Amino acid sequence: MKMHENPHEEIKYAYYKKVLFTSHALSQMNLTERMIMRDEVTETILDGDVIEEYLDDPRGKSYLICCDTKLGRTIHVVCAPKKDYLAIITAYIPKEEKWEADFRCRRK
Repeated sequence: MKMHENPHEEIKYAYYKKVLFTSHALSQMNLTERMIMRDEVTETILDGDVIEEYLDDPRGKSYLICCDTKLGRTIHVVCAPKKDYLAIITAYIPKEEKWEADFRCRRK
């Protein structure tokens, strides 16, 4: 996947305008085995690394961000920067069987 010049700046720009969580994101964050806090999502957006981009997503371009949070967990957030807000599409804790040890590259 080809990365844009600096998608993280575009994401942060949208984030500082407004953040909207989809119902899917909230339901995933609130699963008993996850319980991902809003602060962890914020930390991931602001301090994480963009590891994948989905330019042809039917909902508009979106990005997967990974962060090792202050709480000691690795979090993945899929978000879509829009003109007036940042949409949080989902947030989850990546599974070892699907990701390399650093959780930044998918297993083949």
